[in-house]
Amino acid sequence: MVILVDDEDRENEGDIIIAADSITPELVNFMAKEARGLICLSLTEEQIRKLGLTLMIKDEHNESPNQTAFTLSIEAATGVT
Repeated sequence: MVILVDDEDRENEGDIIIAADSITPELVNFMAKEARGLICLSLTEEQIRKLGLTLMIKDEHNESPNQTAFTLSIEAATGVT
């Protein structure tokens, strides 16, 4: 687990980063309870296409200075409440 902190002139926040092959339910729970922010998953363009995900905000309407490319939210198909 790594905490990556950005510039105070950007968002001035820290992000918890964990390699996908190291993630456990306990670590996800830790992020949800202690970090209390969004839990995000990095995906390649190919994975996004295979899953049929679309961008939350289309490029031509994304006015964020950081151009964050979020897709629509996803959730596990089974095993969640």
